[in-house]
Amino acid sequence: MPTTHQLPEQTPDQVREEVRARYAEAATAVRGGSTNADLNDALQVVDEAADSCCGTSCCGGEDVAVEQSFGASLYDADEQGELPAEAVAASLGCGNPTAVAALRPGERVLDLGSGGGIDVLLSARRVGDTGFAYGVDMTDEMLDLARANAAKAGATNVEFLKGTIEEVPLPDASVDVVISNCVINLSVDKAQVLAEMYRVLTPGGRIGISDVIAEDELTAGDRAERGSFVGCIAGALSRREYLDGLAAVGFVGAEVEFTHEAVPGMHGAIIRATKPQA
Repeated sequence: MPTTHQLPEQTPDQVREEVRARYAEAATAVRGGSTNADLNDALQVVDEAADSCCGTSCCGGEDVAVEQSFGASLYDADEQGELPAEAVAASLGCGNPTAVAALRPGERVLDLGSGGGIDVLLSARRVGDTGFAYGVDMTDEMLDLARANAAKAGATNVEFLKGTIEEVPLPDASVDVVISNCVINLSVDKAQVLAEMYRVLTPGGRIGISDVIAEDELTAGDRAERGSFVGCIAGALSRREYLDGLAAVGFVGAEVEFTHEAVPGMHGAIIRATKPQA
């Protein structure tokens, strides 16, 4: 399985730093009072390779309404109403993984690339006082925002940890569910991310992920032509690559469900799989 579809002349470290800088910019904007719509508008950049509009939150092509396919609009009004405005404003994903994962009271949940904390805070409410929700993010500005949001929400069963999704700072078999929202496509080593998800899950644990995924016939070059790496397009895996990658690290029952088109031939998608019982 390819571990990266980075753009020419960029090292993995350069790609990672570009992603970090974009998310830091987003967090700073939210702390300054930007709304989710403001954030999507402000972070849109012209992708010269694809002549399309791409932002940190992932993006749609010219015929796709970004605000309808990505960000806070993918959470219903009741969910948004449960949270601090800053957590909603910082939502930059392509799905709603807390709904996908069907969380239950008492479960321990890990959100990879937790950003401003929206999915961690929603998870914490679903798992209740007997459960716990962790968030991992590499961006100091997002971690500061998430912790502030947790304090505003009065959430006591949450913890935000600094780290990368390729090296999760949790022990083996420490969580029951792993979620992520449009972040794995941004990794420069996706095989390692999948392996880390498997490692931290308890036997019988599961993943419920939202991500951008390419149709199988699109080559890495085709994906790069449709959008940038930091725009969640060039680095996206194909459906087959995702399924093969999950199987390679040991997951079973993997499935990929396309939900909406991001750019031609590439889709927001739901990914589910389970770690076998010991």
